[in-house]
Amino acid sequence: MKAALFKKYGSKDSIKIGESELPEPGDTEVLIQVKATTVTAVDAIFRSGSNFFPRLATGLFSPKIRILGTELSGVISSVGDNVSDLKLGDAVVADSGTSYGAHAEYVLLSEKEPLVKKPESVSFEEAAAISYGSLTALPFLRDHGEVKKGDSVLIIGASGSVGSYAVQLAKYFGAEVTGVCSTKNVSLVKSLGADHVIDYKEESLRDVMMHFDIVFDTISKYSLGETKHLLKAEGVYLTTGLSLRSVFDMVRTGKAGKKSKLAFTGLRGNDEKKEDLKFIIELFKENRLRSVIDRTYKLDDIIKAFDYVEKGHKVGNVIIKV
Repeated sequence: MKAALFKKYGSKDSIKIGESELPEPGDTEVLIQVKATTVTAVDAIFRSGSNFFPRLATGLFSPKIRILGTELSGVISSVGDNVSDLKLGDAVVADSGTSYGAHAEYVLLSEKEPLVKKPESVSFEEAAAISYGSLTALPFLRDHGEVKKGDSVLIIGASGSVGSYAVQLAKYFGAEVTGVCSTKNVSLVKSLGADHVIDYKEESLRDVMMHFDIVFDTISKYSLGETKHLLKAEGVYLTTGLSLRSVFDMVRTGKAGKKSKLAFTGLRGNDEKKEDLKFIIELFKENRLRSVIDRTYKLDDIIKAFDYVEKGHKVGNVIIKV
């Protein structure tokens, strides 16, 4: 099968399109013909190898993951003998998690992994952009932020793959949402349901006088120290990125009187993630959620997709059609 092979850390020559062996499903596994996948900011971080913490997962000196990519949509092309909930020809939405491998023509997954049937009303491209952003935003807001009706929530990076879902989910839970984005994305963030939008090109967060129950930095751009003036007395600061600065923030939050939380949502159990994905899919069926797609590339052009994502200006999701 054709795949984007992860050869070494770096830029242009770190990933090559080549051939990889077509896997055979075990008793409780399914082989999925990938129709669409994405290149996420995490994929780009993994490719570069420039951050120490991600290398703990991908390999300290050289990549131990041959094929990147975690979120995908596709059609089941082969099933194991003991698979019970899925059958040949089912269109599915999936998250391969720490198995990776989605940047290929086929991917092998256990039926116990986050893997559910795709709604007919959602295209393969839209479906491919569901799992990463939504399965990150949902547990952060619901489980760690404990968002509830009437809360005021600030979403930093509101036009990104995680942020666009965070805006929609916070509104679903009844919060008053303020999104932070650049000038060109203000209309988009409003269309996702944000009650207020801060254009960071026009107004610095240092000068914002509003106070929030939750500040969710979906792009790990600001520290607790830079945002604590935005939090109410019992407010919670959430961040997606692991860095020495974020670890320091977590250590000192007790003294600061503020709550800072970093969660490894991708490392949750498959049962949890599968139930959350089912929940998200129901919201799609009810037209309460939608995917935001920036650009679409072919698998052969995945290097261009990586280069675009690494610039840090993508809106929503970057799709790879396989």
